[in-house]
Amino acid sequence: MSQDLNRCEFIGRLVKDPELRHSANGIAICNVTLACGWKTKDKDGTEYVRVVAYQRLAEVIAEYMKKGSQMFVSGRQSTRKYEQDGQTKYSTEVIADFMQMLAHAKGSEAKEPVKIPPKAIAQIEDDIPF
Repeated sequence: MSQDLNRCEFIGRLVKDPELRHSANGIAICNVTLACGWKTKDKDGTEYVRVVAYQRLAEVIAEYMKKGSQMFVSGRQSTRKYEQDGQTKYSTEVIADFMQMLAHAKGSEAKEPVKIPPKAIAQIEDDIPF
């Protein structure tokens, strides 16, 4: 087995509202761009990170996040190749597998957290093998 590691973690603010769509076979796909600031002794700047989430994580991001919201995202880096106008182009993005909401956008009201019914919790606990 390889000793390589492909892990990316970022904290940033959404540049625009999340874009949610569904694939032909019904899988939810959400695209966001994070603005992540950086600072050294001499200068500072911002990097823009493209993030793609799938399935339930995509739906949660689209429902609860909006432009200006701050989030932590963890995932793996992926570069894909595509053709546009006869030219080969590349797109590098982070495929998210974890997200944590950190702060709401200024001027927005916090939404109620997702509530899990007690029956669902009991079913989950019944499936735990220990």
